[in-house]
Amino acid sequence: MPKRLQNALTVNGVKAALKKPGRYADGQGLFLEVKSATAASWILRYKAGNKMREKGLGSAFNLELAKAREAAAKIRTMVAEGHDPLAEKEAAKVAPTFKVLAAEVLETLKPGWRNAKHAHQWLRTLETFAFPTIGDKPVDTIDAQDLLAILQPIWLDRHETARRVRQRLAAVLDYGFSQGWRPAETPMRAISRGLPKRSKPIQHFEAMPYGDVAAFMVELRGERHGMGALALEALILTACRSGDIRGATWEEVDLDAKLWSIPATRMKRPRPHVIPLSDAAVDAFRRALALRTGDETLCFPGIARTRATAAQPAGAKPLSDASLKAVLTRMGRTALPHGFRSTFKDWASEVARYPNELSEAALAHAIKDKTEAAYRRGDLLERRREMMEAWASWCGDKSGQNVVPIAAARKK
Repeated sequence: MPKRLQNALTVNGVKAALKKPGRYADGQGLFLEVKSATAASWILRYKAGNKMREKGLGSAFNLELAKAREAAAKIRTMVAEGHDPLAEKEAAKVAPTFKVLAAEVLETLKPGWRNAKHAHQWLRTLETFAFPTIGDKPVDTIDAQDLLAILQPIWLDRHETARRVRQRLAAVLDYGFSQGWRPAETPMRAISRGLPKRSKPIQHFEAMPYGDVAAFMVELRGERHGMGALALEALILTACRSGDIRGATWEEVDLDAKLWSIPATRMKRPRPHVIPLSDAAVDAFRRALALRTGDETLCFPGIARTRATAAQPAGAKPLSDASLKAVLTRMGRTALPHGFRSTFKDWASEVARYPNELSEAALAHAIKDKTEAAYRRGDLLERRREMMEAWASWCGDKSGQNVVPIAAARKK
């Protein structure tokens, strides 16, 4: 209950109250609220309609008791005449535009992202698809029809992009709701019902069947496709991601120990990953080493830079993912570089019958099962070395049928 000094506050009573935190009543809804020796304010409680409201009148250090009573009397008069000063002030506030609020949301999200590139892409999708339609609209005026106008044209032809746009639209507008700029959260489920129904997408053969890999490897090694082909060969033999092989440096590779240690900063998951290299993988790296010029740090460099800059030291640019894909295209294949990870996974489970945790560790996948993650404390390095040698043997056999996987041989 608010503290009372007799029936009302006095000048001396206010001075005394300012020394002790609390809420002191003056009467007719006027209160002195003291939070600390440096923070105290006048508060007026009033009822507008069925709502109880509290309006700050100013600092008690700047507004003396008599002036606070005058300000409270004016507001009580307004309320008696049917006005609600707080509601009118809120209604007078101008909501920010979608473009302004999107920039604010981006700043709140950035600290949680590891990759600065993601922030650029996040904003770029909104600049491309949302800003032309609603960029300059106040967020409290944006409705479902506005969102459908953005999403409908791209929902079928560019579905993955449209899905991301929808997610980011909701992030901005729901943030607006949390800040009091919108009356409700965005009804994305209802909006989704207004989008055209997608037929079952066509399945493209992006991963090469494991039975075709050996013959492909013979062709790959026989063709002259430059550094891109050599990087693709190493990618297949290590079952790594395209970005891992394109960014590989000689500092990470120990050819004598037959180990490739990728630091956490280069991994999709922020954890270091060690890949045991098969003899065939070591040979691929050694052929790349034979082509090394000067003190080039990249194992599979791309086009050489003519000069060093502040952002890019002297040396070569990394190969692009398109460079690896171009090798496959020139060879008449529809598979993608990343698809060879799926090829390896299928081979490991369907042919070699290696345990799932072994192939998952080789692929550096996150462990979804918390119990399994707790028990799998090691990286299964030696068992993975055995598996990668078996995979290299499978890739080296021209028929793809004669190699007996080590795991299968052990069962006999």
